[in-house]
Amino acid sequence: MSASYDYDEAAGSYDDGHRQSQQQDVGYDPNFVPDSVKSFVVHLYRHIREKNVYEIHQMYETSFHTLSDRLFKDTPWPSVDAVAHYVDNDHVFCLLYREMWFRHLYARLSPTLKQRIDSWDNYCSLFQVVLHGVVNMQLPNQWLWDMVDEFVYQFQSFCQYRAKMKNKTEQEIALFRQYDQAWNVYGVLNYLQALVEKSAIIQILEREKAGLEQFTANDGYHYDGGSNVVKVLGYFSMVGLLRVHCLLGDYQTGLKCLQPIDISQQGVYFTVIGSHIATIYHYGFACLMLRRYVDAIREFNKILLYIYKTKQYHQKSSQYEQILKKNEQMYALLAICLSLCPQVNLVDETVNSQLREKYGEKMARMQRFDDEAFAIYDELFSYACPKFITPSAPSFEEPLVNYNQDAYRLQLKLFLYEVKQQQLLSGVRTFLKVYSTISLAKLANYMEVDEPTLRTILLTYKHKTHSVDADGKIISNADIDFYIDDDMIHVVESKPAKRYGDFFLRQIVKLEGMMNDMDRIKLE
Repeated sequence: MSASYDYDEAAGSYDDGHRQSQQQDVGYDPNFVPDSVKSFVVHLYRHIREKNVYEIHQMYETSFHTLSDRLFKDTPWPSVDAVAHYVDNDHVFCLLYREMWFRHLYARLSPTLKQRIDSWDNYCSLFQVVLHGVVNMQLPNQWLWDMVDEFVYQFQSFCQYRAKMKNKTEQEIALFRQYDQAWNVYGVLNYLQALVEKSAIIQILEREKAGLEQFTANDGYHYDGGSNVVKVLGYFSMVGLLRVHCLLGDYQTGLKCLQPIDISQQGVYFTVIGSHIATIYHYGFACLMLRRYVDAIREFNKILLYIYKTKQYHQKSSQYEQILKKNEQMYALLAICLSLCPQVNLVDETVNSQLREKYGEKMARMQRFDDEAFAIYDELFSYACPKFITPSAPSFEEPLVNYNQDAYRLQLKLFLYEVKQQQLLSGVRTFLKVYSTISLAKLANYMEVDEPTLRTILLTYKHKTHSVDADGKIISNADIDFYIDDDMIHVVESKPAKRYGDFFLRQIVKLEGMMNDMDRIKLE
């Protein structure tokens, strides 16, 4: 693992604060290295040097979590100084070990402010090596995704932590002032963008479309002895950028960052379940907020069907709980999308039956657009939305206030304002479903409004059922459209093509199941 950095130089700034913070953990000796940990780091180091991706993946996914459960349930792993001499003080390996060390700390314990800042410094050093050093490792996609995912998660966690100013001590405020660049939003975005540019991943994906590259076919790996680290980190950084922009409420920019990845096709993001779910969750949420309901419904339907078919294979995974949580959140988002844009024909029967089981009653109430409906929209949005952040630093002057909920409240307010605007449209849609042609005067009479107001409502309906897609084209989300000719409204209803084949295949599978059950019954 060659890189143009000296390990001892990088370690200095970390050690003092790190040791101090560890003294607080009673009974924990950061310098004690159990034999199993010694064996773990030695073997992992050797496999990384040999570019043995299969063994690295086994150790990273299985051994690390097994040792964490057995030895470090409520304490951190041994410090990087304690294990460094077992791995030839290799600078890059120590950065990777420390990245795992912090990830374990965040997952099992509550990091101090100094530890949050130290983790930022470690990510900076690690990404500097990737961006400016010579990296010749091959690492599993799972680990590279976890790096980007954890980087964004720790940024989000830091912003939430910093926004709760009420109970902060003078010492913490002094640290905030001293390390004002730690987890700075521009720093986070710049690192992710720099990884995208350094990897030249956008150009690689374009060449792949022309048949000149094998990036996706090889799952991002190099089978000729090269390194996959820079390319795959750059690839996952595009998903990371989408996520950060969603946390900031900038959905347009987020989708623009993801645009080089064609999510209608199976890409490298598909190879790691966490990456697959995070990509579609944030893509679907951004589409929902931009009124691109059809795009959101299509992608939520595909991922929910995929999870339904494959979740049993992930039961032993450390991410299983997270998979189930995101699954539930995406059902809630799908319920919102279908309530605002009733396009049930886009949803698979399996997903639809699960959705009816979970939210059937609530969706019926959401169609009414009264106070109870708004309460349900509020409830589902609050449950399923990302944890929005305010990226700016707080005012350190008295009185100190908590502002961690401000960004969430703003996004909820904007969403409910959109729902409110759709209130009249549900009435229009109900009438348009009944008639193929109706005069403006007659519809105005039914809706108890005058004709100029009705024209305004119909224009609003047109506006609200259309949105701008990724290519800048105006697309319709409506299952019912209309045009006005000489004060007559002509309704055009899009009828979905019936898929008889799917229906018969499902019935055949059911029949075979029943026949198998009957064969097992022994008649006396």
